[in-house]
Amino acid sequence: MATVLIVDDSPTQLHTLKTMVEGIGHDVITAENGAEGVERAKSDQPDLILMDVVMPDLNGFQATRSISRDSETSHIPVILVTTKDQETDRVWGMRQGAKAYLTKPVNAKELQSVMSEVMGG
Repeated sequence: MATVLIVDDSPTQLHTLKTMVEGIGHDVITAENGAEGVERAKSDQPDLILMDVVMPDLNGFQATRSISRDSETSHIPVILVTTKDQETDRVWGMRQGAKAYLTKPVNAKELQSVMSEVMGG
């Protein structure tokens, strides 16, 4: 069982992802924006982060870059989960340090598969 940080500014998306991740059997902590996500990553040291991209202030690309380049949090894999489905967005996201890129709406099976792959199990 892992602790997963879900970062999304949409309460609906947060709830949907939280339900899926808990359904797989993991603990969930949440953040409602990129800046809070970066703080929670440092303070809570989750095993994995699911990061939305389109958020006010610090977007998911910026937050992922911050997490992946900080020695305190660089070991935590980030999966971007977003409505942005262009190949250029995926490539840019991976360049920021994301380990995987999922397009919303995500189904539970796909999420479980990618999480398992990224966490090395």
